[in-house]
Amino acid sequence: MSNGKSIKLFLADGSPGGIITAEIMNWTGHVLAAPRSRLADLLQRPEATRPGLYVLLGEKLDGDEPLAYIGETESIAERLTQHARPEDKGGKDFWNRAFVITSKDANLTKGHLRFVESRLISIAQAANRITLANSKGMQTEYGMLPEADQADMLYFIEQIKLVLPVLGLDLLRAVAAVTQGEWGTSGNPSPLFMLSAPKLGITAQANEVDGEFVVRKGSKAKASWTEAKWNEGYRKLHQQLQEHGVLVPGVDSLLYFASDYAFASPSAASAVILGRSDNGRKSWKLADSQQSYGEWQAEALANVLPAN
Repeated sequence: MSNGKSIKLFLADGSPGGIITAEIMNWTGHVLAAPRSRLADLLQRPEATRPGLYVLLGEKLDGDEPLAYIGETESIAERLTQHARPEDKGGKDFWNRAFVITSKDANLTKGHLRFVESRLISIAQAANRITLANSKGMQTEYGMLPEADQADMLYFIEQIKLVLPVLGLDLLRAVAAVTQGEWGTSGNPSPLFMLSAPKLGITAQANEVDGEFVVRKGSKAKASWTEAKWNEGYRKLHQQLQEHGVLVPGVDSLLYFASDYAFASPSAASAVILGRSDNGRKSWKLADSQQSYGEWQAEALANVLPAN
């Protein structure tokens, strides 16, 4: 079982929709999250005068898919002001929320920032959860930093990866690699679930890990979406996973998961795999059993709740 971790969140103006700060005890870093509509207030905070890193989060122009940009700057206020202008030459007018990462001891140099920025871009690409708006030229890792400084910055990055999901940003969150019989980070067993559609030639495997339903690499999925108008969101997700290289063509007219992929629910996973709406709580079965995901979950609850 993993050790617990304390993260201090503060609603700067008493509103969950306003500016939120996040800190971890004994970590020099400081994270701010704010909607674009509160940018003027964010820029008046002392953190905005410091060098730091930032993540801009928004949507593609068609609104179908989230889009993010990772950057570093020696002045948060100047850079975010630039990105807030409609005529921003960098094409960053898509964003509606900003996450700002600074250091309370003001010891982040330009070299530190470039190192962390390049690593965050690499981590986000590997996680493959949100498309990056960063140009191809920015995606080479920066290595010109002394060994001791690199070690400090790698620790700094680990804390960033911990804090951002708490603030609702999963950009850097890697898909957990848990197999049957191992234990998830929550301390609960993560059994193997199977989805089978013999007429379609489809078989898939998944684990529930860290609050997500993770379909495993090598699982098969239908190549086309069969419903014309229902579950438009899942149809778009089916297409997006192909565009991102998660679902790739196989030799049998099916698609294959080229990597593990975390879905928000078993129904989202089964819908994408079967190419239609589906109740994943019924269709996913415990490996070597006919017990459904829903039945397994109900049994787990019954084991911990007192009898009536």
